Amino acid sequence: MRAALQRVERLGDGFLRHVAIWTGVAGLLWSVASAAVRPRSWPRTSRIVLGRQILFTGVDAAGVIGLVALLAGVAVVTQAQLWLGQLGQSEVVGPLLVAVIVRELGPILVNFVVIARSGTAIATELAGMQVRGETGALNALGVDPFVYLVMPRVAGMALSVLALTVTFVTVAVAGGYLFAAALGMVHASPAKFLGNVFGAVAPRDVAAFVVKGMLPGAVTAAICCIEGLGVSGSVNEVPQAATRAVVRSLGGVLIVSVLTSVLTYV
Repeated sequence: MRAALQRVERLGDGFLRHVAIWTGVAGLLWSVASAAVRPRSWPRTSRIVLGRQILFTGVDAAGVIGLVALLAGVAVVTQAQLWLGQLGQSEVVGPLLVAVIVRELGPILVNFVVIARSGTAIATELAGMQVRGETGALNALGVDPFVYLVMPRVAGMALSVLALTVTFVTVAVAGGYLFAAALGMVHASPAKFLGNVFGAVAPRDVAAFVVKGMLPGAVTAAICCIEGLGVSGSVNEVPQAATRAVVRSLGGVLIVSVLTSVLTYV
């Protein structure tokens, strides 16, 4: 009986700990959204950090995203045209592409790449600044760490992930079509093929696409900032903070994606 009560207590503690973590993430996102709409929250230093974050996350990662999108598009379009074409159902290739690439695969893969590439960088950078006492020095100089370190990174990640998701979908659809056409698997013209794709896009798909393109990136940045700034001062905590940031960011991306799909399509 005592052992059972201890297990229940551990489960309750774990549940409350996770609730506290995600409540903190939601609170940070609300603070960022509230501050970002005020012009005085964007001094020159914060705008510079925002630009650098967009450059690192959005521009520098475009090549990797393009390659992943091309491979994904080739796989999906080829298989769809191969099997559905043989069954005389080529007209459903467009809706299938929208369901697989636009609704689910594109946003998730883009966020996974961003987490591995930029999320770890944010957590490691901020944890290193915390260990070296640089965040305390910013406070001493009258610089708000939230405005200078957190807000531009969260906003930059959200905008970059949305742009990368648009890039992913464009490259995946175009590259997959060109590959399948080169192999003789697609007989429809590009205009007809794109017409089938765009014809399958509903207004709710656009809304869900924007949410999945921006919110997971913001969640990832918020988690990485919290983990990076949460170290106590030991250099040994830096890799641990980066690991926690990656794991929790992956969970956050999947939770946001699933909830958005359920609320949009169910």
